[in-house]
Amino acid sequence: MRLFVYDIPLTVGFRGITHRSGVLFEGPAGWAEWSPFPEYGDAEAATWLRAALEMAQEGYPAPVRASVPVNGIVPGLPPAEAAARSVASGCGTVKVKVAAKGESIDDDVARVAAVRDALPHVRLRVDANGGWSLDDAAAALRELEPMGLEYAEQPCASVEELAALRAMDLGVPIAADESIRRAGDPLKVKEAGAADIAMLKVQPIGGVRACLRLAEQLDMPVVVSSAVETSVGLRAGIALAAALPDLPYACGLETARLLEGDVTREPLYPVDGELPVGEVIVDPDLLAAHAAGPALTRFWLERWERVR
Repeated sequence: MRLFVYDIPLTVGFRGITHRSGVLFEGPAGWAEWSPFPEYGDAEAATWLRAALEMAQEGYPAPVRASVPVNGIVPGLPPAEAAARSVASGCGTVKVKVAAKGESIDDDVARVAAVRDALPHVRLRVDANGGWSLDDAAAALRELEPMGLEYAEQPCASVEELAALRAMDLGVPIAADESIRRAGDPLKVKEAGAADIAMLKVQPIGGVRACLRLAEQLDMPVVVSSAVETSVGLRAGIALAAALPDLPYACGLETARLLEGDVTREPLYPVDGELPVGEVIVDPDLLAAHAAGPALTRFWLERWERVR
């Protein structure tokens, strides 16, 4: 099996990184991506690898829909830039990142308000990545609730905080992300009554089929989101969203636009807020163009040997 290590700059800083890198490889069922973030330990990275091997060896379950609605994503940008990016996404739903280090609730409110002013009728959601304390989350949601939020994603870090926040009944549904995909027991969210919505990512949970089983166990609405992958990795997210029996919310799969390049001539950019279900054709020239340098390649190949 030949491994291709890619390194692609981001169009804007995201999650504290400026480049996205990972491993691409091809199996009997098609191309696969393995791209756990560098700070993740080997045990967590092994779950991501199970997902990649499933992509390459088994392919995807049969879809029940031909396309998937997605939300535009707005990183932690100044208000005017946030508004411009939300409009440029062309999506009927927009997710705004909040609770970044060094920013205040006032900064978050200004960013969300700018998006709401630019798109009065868009479905609007926020994602704090667990960055607020319980008190800050409650204060922020009280200020943001009049803007008509569809939900707040992972406003606090712990399941206990999410449950306490949800019990306040602030008028904003709560979605759990890290409390599911990085939890020793992903069902704890359900048992604690900590969320209204489950965020599922294919690689962190171990594959499309593992996500489908977990979705059934959680028994709550699911939003599929990406881990800022190339279109190869995004294809797996689309496959999951396309296979879910119900899909009441737009999915967080508009992230290909966060990358300055891709490994296909037809990157998975949404049209009218939708992504089609279909294969991704990897271009050898683009693989070569986005190949990582020697040091990064060595990092990923050594990691692969440890984890596989």
